[in-house]
Amino acid sequence: MKAVITGTGCYIPTVKKENDKFISNEFLNADGTPFNSCNTEIIDKFKSITGILERRYAENNYTASDLGYFAAKNAIENANIDAESIDYIIVAHNFGDVKKTGIQSDIIPSLATRIKHSLQIQNPNCVAYDILFGCPGWIEGVIQAQAFIKAGIAKKVLVIGTETLSRVIDENDRDSMIYSDGAGACIVESIDTDVENGILGHATQTFSKDEAYHLFFGNSYDQSKDENVRYIKMHGRKIYEFALTHVPKAMKTALDKSNVDIDDLKKVFIHQANEKMDEAIIKRFYRLYKKPVPKDIMPMIIHELGNSSVATVPTLLDWVLKDKIEGHNLKKGDIFMMASVGAGMNINAIVYRY
Repeated sequence: MKAVITGTGCYIPTVKKENDKFISNEFLNADGTPFNSCNTEIIDKFKSITGILERRYAENNYTASDLGYFAAKNAIENANIDAESIDYIIVAHNFGDVKKTGIQSDIIPSLATRIKHSLQIQNPNCVAYDILFGCPGWIEGVIQAQAFIKAGIAKKVLVIGTETLSRVIDENDRDSMIYSDGAGACIVESIDTDVENGILGHATQTFSKDEAYHLFFGNSYDQSKDENVRYIKMHGRKIYEFALTHVPKAMKTALDKSNVDIDDLKKVFIHQANEKMDEAIIKRFYRLYKKPVPKDIMPMIIHELGNSSVATVPTLLDWVLKDKIEGHNLKKGDIFMMASVGAGMNINAIVYRY
């Protein structure tokens, strides 16, 4: 039995926020002091590093579970399956449902249960649960789906990554410009075939001795704000250095396990966290094999969609499979890799034959 992705879907929120919309923000240092640079300089530097021109935010009346439902519905339709035949629903997120005007994360019931409810699935044997694994959560959900299928306890698994980071950002922190909202999903099915497709190899790691709090929940940089309200925070330089050191090695581990030659990789889908970081990761990955980076190996959507955490990789996959990114496509038999890094600090990678 092979664990094969038979359908994909995503949801792109309609609210667009361009970089120039941050021009009136009061950006502060971590200690609450103002920057010496003006906002124009801050935004220009931000763009040159991250590549982000604009990002999407969820509509006011939607939460992460709503976005996940929309993406899941698209994936189910794309796979042409009956939702009642799904054995597991795995939902990756970081902050649960956060209302536009709220300050609390809501994960009771779980987002997976809420999405199952929205899909109106009656089958009680369809087990729904959430995973908290940082930005690599959706990829880890796909790895878990394969494990269930290999164990013979599932035939169809719905894996969703959904997030509304715009609800937990500190407007006084310039890092707030990185984050966005969105959702992506796929159906992983058990397929009885002699064709060597599906997941060929994978790797997962957690680094927590010194790295656990590279991403964390912290106070606003505006010290006059309520100290009991927390926002997503990160040590950007530490994350950058961590990613460049460890992600290429994990990617190599996954590729070596798959017995695939690096020259046979057609695409590499890397979590859309930061354009310069992603470019550096892939350069170091190919350097491990003493190879140059092939042209058009790494599609990017961060320029227009920003960093939507668990949603970036499934959205990338969905867009490429549906020919929505110029110059990037896949045909049957092509081999690609998916890789991510995020809070935890967690890393994972999958090698997959389409």
